[in-house]
Amino acid sequence: MAEHSGRADHAFPPPQREGLYRAIHERRDVRAQFLPDPVPPEVLARLLDAAHHAPSVGFMQPWDFLVIDSLEVRRWVHRLFLQENERGAQQFSAERQQAYRRLKLEGILESPLNLCITCDRSRGDGPVLGRTSIVDTDLFSTCLAVQNLWLAARAEGIGVGWVSILDQQELATILDLPEQVYPLAYLCLGYVSEFLQQPELARSGWRQRLPLTELVHGNGWGQALADEALHEALGEVAWP
Repeated sequence: MAEHSGRADHAFPPPQREGLYRAIHERRDVRAQFLPDPVPPEVLARLLDAAHHAPSVGFMQPWDFLVIDSLEVRRWVHRLFLQENERGAQQFSAERQQAYRRLKLEGILESPLNLCITCDRSRGDGPVLGRTSIVDTDLFSTCLAVQNLWLAARAEGIGVGWVSILDQQELATILDLPEQVYPLAYLCLGYVSEFLQQPELARSGWRQRLPLTELVHGNGWGQALADEALHEALGEVAWP
């Protein structure tokens, strides 16, 4: 990445920038590589602190964190996953179902720790600044907390897997959530034997990453970028 000039250079030093981009590019949705080693409390505290420092619309901070180390609770959640996973498989064609059933899509019992990041949809005393037009900004903000935690976990050598094949109402019942609290992300956390070179769904042939050059538009949908140099750079992205 070329150095830029300006009146004030607030960029991180190159090694720190490299670490950030490495975490972004090497982050994986982990399902099958978990080790039984516990996550030390001080490490988990850093991950939760990173999540808590995510941006949020109106500074509403709608997230809460349920640390789930109870095997009994995790077994309930795992049973819920099995039920929903079967329903999910049946939505695909017969050929696609075979590929689907070969995929490992959770590590609820294998990981030493589960974490549910919730969104309190009532947080923020009356109208929330910035949420008066788009009410779902509380959900968007909570997703940013998930991403913060995920990148910090990669930097710590800890794998994270998001289990999205769950009935959210039943999950809320299992976790005894208040009515206004939505279980946005159910995560599996733990040290891993490896971080895969490719995302697991890409490696298995389920889907591949789309070319960035096809996803960037100029001034309106489907319009070419006026800056040809940017178009070329998108095809040859390099990070320090």
